[in-house]
Parts: sequence; structure tokens; C-alpha cells
Amino acid sequence: MSILLKRAYEPPSRSDGCRILVERLWPRGLSKQRVKIDLWAKEAAPSAVLRRWFNHDPAKWTEFKRRYVRELRAHPAAWEPILERLRAGRVTFVFASRESRRNNAVALKAFLERER
Repeated sequence: MSILLKRAYEPPSRSDGCRILVERLWPRGLSKQRVKIDLWAKEAAPSAVLRRWFNHDPAKWTEFKRRYVRELRAHPAAWEPILERLRAGRVTFVFASRESRRNNAVALKAFLERER
């Protein structure tokens, strides 16, 4: 099971495998043709309340991950389709954040790697 991470603003490549957008909101300024996703996993993204609370504050990262995992555990139907895609091959989580080390795609990847 291989999960790659890529910003939505980076061009897609053949090595991405199945591209899954892991955001509730569509990335600003991008067309669907440019992003080229295979699945939009809106429900697997953090809730709007959690996303606004976190606001990419590095000091809140640990607590954000804990709260996000709690949301994910409460809604397995949101991430089970992602696990199915993972079992079929390489997956790339597409995210919008400029922050590459502390974002929901990083947290979701860690969660799913434990769940497999």
C-alpha cells in the first residue's frame, strides 16, 4: 500500500496512480481538468469547524491530529472507499494547503497506514 502526497497546484503525473482529493472545498483557482482527480473524498476531510479551529497553526498540530482521528473513527464510511483504492494500488492524496508537513492529507495518510 503506497500513499503519496501532492499539492493540487502541482501537475499530475503518471506515477500518481489513483488521485484522491482529500479536501472539503475545491482548491481555489483550479479547474477540474487541471487537478485530474479520480475521487473527491470530501467526507474524509476534517469538518469545517475543525479546519477553522486548526487554521494551520503549528502549535495546534498535535491536538488537530487527535481531533481529526476522532472524526474519522466516527465516520468509517468516509474513508473505507479510500482503503479499497489503496488495496488496488498506488494512491496520491491531493491537498490544497501550502503547508506540506502539517495538513489533513498528512494526518489522513498516517491514520490509514495504521488502519490497513
